Amino acid sequence: MKIDKIKVIIEKTLNDNKAKNIISIDLKKKSFVADYMIVASGTSSRHLQSLSEILVYELKKFGIENCRIEGKESEHWKLVDAIDIIVHIFHPEKRKFYDLERMWSEPIPKEKAII
Repeated sequence: MKIDKIKVIIEKTLNDNKAKNIISIDLKKKSFVADYMIVASGTSSRHLQSLSEILVYELKKFGIENCRIEGKESEHWKLVDAIDIIVHIFHPEKRKFYDLERMWSEPIPKEKAII
């Protein structure tokens, strides 16, 4: 499945399940780890857990089997590794603290791309 279609599925799933402030960051010229990073907020620790579980379930329905959730023990952050897309789901206070959008917004020369 094409990466752009997977990105749409992720964004739609997060939106449909009441995630807040969904932001997609293109990493293609910044990192070799993933093509996109998607950052979203949840309203409670249970909401974060539900969003991450629903996201993995929906991706598996589309044949993306190798997704996994990191941060299962955390009440403030979950990461869904969707192979070429990394999804961070934060409690709003932690999202503001880590500020991934600002960190990844600046262009990085290809020779300095992070591996």
